[in-house]
Amino acid sequence: MIRKKEKKGGLQENIEDAPSPQLTKRHFFVIFYHIFLCHYKVFPYFCRRLIDKLLNISKMTGTPKILIIYTGGTIGMGKDANTGVLEPLDFNHLVSSMPEFQLIQADIDVRKFDPPIDSSDMDPMGWAELVGMIANNYNDYDGFVILHGTDTMAYTASALSFMLENLTKPVILTGSQLPIGELRTDGKENMMTAIEIASMKDQEGHPLVPEVCIFFNGKLLRGNRTTKINAEGFHAFDSFNHPHLCDVGINFSFHPHHILKPDYRKPMVPHMKLDPNVIVFSLFPGIQDTIVRHVLESPSLRGIVMRTYGSGNAPHAPWIMRLLDQAAHRGVNIINISQCITGCVDMERYGAGFQLKIAHVVSGYDSTVEAAVTKLMYLQGRYPDNRMVREKLKMSLAGEITLPE
Repeated sequence: MIRKKEKKGGLQENIEDAPSPQLTKRHFFVIFYHIFLCHYKVFPYFCRRLIDKLLNISKMTGTPKILIIYTGGTIGMGKDANTGVLEPLDFNHLVSSMPEFQLIQADIDVRKFDPPIDSSDMDPMGWAELVGMIANNYNDYDGFVILHGTDTMAYTASALSFMLENLTKPVILTGSQLPIGELRTDGKENMMTAIEIASMKDQEGHPLVPEVCIFFNGKLLRGNRTTKINAEGFHAFDSFNHPHLCDVGINFSFHPHHILKPDYRKPMVPHMKLDPNVIVFSLFPGIQDTIVRHVLESPSLRGIVMRTYGSGNAPHAPWIMRLLDQAAHRGVNIINISQCITGCVDMERYGAGFQLKIAHVVSGYDSTVEAAVTKLMYLQGRYPDNRMVREKLKMSLAGEITLPE
């Protein structure tokens, strides 16, 4: 109801009747807190346990806050009127295509790349920008959803998993194979489900999935275990060497024993610096030494991701071993991963693999190409000492590899 209030000088203004004060759960919490605070010295253990329990209840019953970061990608694209090709549009176009956006049971804020980019243009500077956005807003949100093009989504997810050290909140990347305005788009389900997962918490008030993930086509995957496998179908991503974190149908089927468990006592530490002086070197029958030599002797080269055959094998060609050994002695970090999408490198199984170990090549175990490349960039950016880089390459920093028992 609107009523008028007389003011000095005869002026009037319209003001709304103030609603009657009501006690909320937050009020009861404050009352309980102050009552027991008075007796804290008498009942210290009881009060501490009760207050901790009330804090957890407050965490679980509050409306979750999610930050959406829109980078671009197919999900927000539209057709150019002249050429008919897909081009990035702004976030307002995406929201206008989704009336379901108003039904989300979370407080949503949006940050965006300006202008939005095609994911083929994503680079280490873009990753640093994402890390900065997350770090600057980390304490204000319960989770983060990144809308990203599919072409380099697995690279971005892998990079963020290393750059966001001791992550304790969900960072979920998603996108679509068809633009959001298309009739059969997969973007709506991917985006809405990613937001819902980012909002979920356990009985202790902790996020259900406190790591960098990719959600796509009903599957929640560890980001640094994921590879794009299909350019046309909706089943665009999978993680062959690690189980799904959650399978989504009518219900959510989480697999908690496969989800990372962070130390909630430690703060999240963002890392911005990367060293991109890395190359992916893939073996094939007939590879020529003159061409490989020009690449491996580049003065700015600092890291090599070497894609070998099977379980980590290379041809018995003396020139390959010589070039690799010389590069390693110059301080180039060389990591061995398999060209197979499933399985693990074992350089002690065959002589063709053992020769690489003698040439100071480090095993990448069951790493994806995306994880190996971004892990090298991260470690080289963080540690100037190549010996430290090689030691860290042998470790699982964010669940990216399975170490032998």
